[in-house]
Amino acid sequence: MNAKEAAHLIDISAVRTHHTMADIEEIVGYAKEFKFINVHVLPNWMKQLSEMLKDVDGVYAGGPVGFPSGAHKTQTKILEAAGLIEDGIEEMDIVMNVGRFKNREYDYVLNELKQIIALARNAGRPILTKVLIELNCLTEEEADKACGIVVESGADFLKTGTGWVPGDANIERIRRIKKKLAGTGVKVKAAGGIRTRAEFDELLAMGVERFGINTQSAIEIVKSFG
Repeated sequence: MNAKEAAHLIDISAVRTHHTMADIEEIVGYAKEFKFINVHVLPNWMKQLSEMLKDVDGVYAGGPVGFPSGAHKTQTKILEAAGLIEDGIEEMDIVMNVGRFKNREYDYVLNELKQIIALARNAGRPILTKVLIELNCLTEEEADKACGIVVESGADFLKTGTGWVPGDANIERIRRIKKKLAGTGVKVKAAGGIRTRAEFDELLAMGVERFGINTQSAIEIVKSFG
């Protein structure tokens, strides 16, 4: 694997409370330079981001629904998703309602995800969907159940976390998730706490298809490929 191939597996983002257009312009610059596959911004910046990336081959505009808690009302999340679609989103990261999930309201969680993913599927153009399960909030049993819900939802990816809940790279827990998802067609985006080339390599070796990594760490990892 070379540096460009590694970068094409990594999403970078500017999704913190204080991030401005200058921050977004900076990470778009990095995405163009290193060929990171996805730039992720908060919903109110999506129109600007999609315009900035419209002529950039292989770099996609991403944004979240229900970020960071997943606890918005379903109607709010649907409205947010529709707005993102209107503004040109190409990869949609949907935060599962973790509180309802832990309350064992599985039908609520699944039906909400299905409605949002249906909007993306019917947008008239390809939109990749990822469901965030916030692994650091879940027990092993809950993580197994979440895998099943993500499969049933029709999402393209299970994403392990937002990066807002403290925790490490969760390498062994992600290994378990990969095994649970084997044969389902659902891919894994590992996100949160991934900081080193060694962690990247171990996750890549187990078959993780996409990574969400802090921009500076992502650059260091890509540069390590020479």
